[in-house]
Amino acid sequence: MINLAYDYQDERPTEMLDGVIYMMASPRLVHIRVGRNIEDIFKKYFRGKSCDVFGDPAKVFLTENDRVVPDVTVVCDENIIKDEGIFGVPDLIVEILSPSTSKRDKTYKKSLYEKCGVKEYWIVDIDNLSIEVFWLTDGKYLLHDVFTILPEYEKQDMTIEKISEFTTRFKTSIAGGLVIDLEEVFEDVIERSK
Repeated sequence: MINLAYDYQDERPTEMLDGVIYMMASPRLVHIRVGRNIEDIFKKYFRGKSCDVFGDPAKVFLTENDRVVPDVTVVCDENIIKDEGIFGVPDLIVEILSPSTSKRDKTYKKSLYEKCGVKEYWIVDIDNLSIEVFWLTDGKYLLHDVFTILPEYEKQDMTIEKISEFTTRFKTSIAGGLVIDLEEVFEDVIERSK
């Protein structure tokens, strides 16, 4: 039997952006699955290496007024990892868009991560099966690329040359040997949409 009184007492994580506290909404299951897929890809690659990978709800303390809870965080400096969270700048942050956070992920957080020096930032859009990848270059985020899985119905009206423009595999700036495959990132989403 479900204990509703216990559920209501359950404390939801919060973020602080520019000194303002935001309650985090409970993510959809597909959001959790995609986050877990990305976390697993990085964990497998970094096993036995110096970088560590954290999923939601790991707290990242960036400034006195900014504490975020990214969906996936990669940290290669073990000195900033403490029991209470990450106190410093991670190497890579992944945010998976949801209706309640989309605007902040694309504006304030992107600007914050850029200003603080996060080397790579991903914005994952589950509904469009895409990832925008930003690389920090000379202190500014430049869009490295947008990687997308095209739905089958869209491919029907396209030439082979046009379809080949949509890359579904890419390397990160922080781990040159790691190839990210969108089929693996969105595995659970694709399987459920068939």
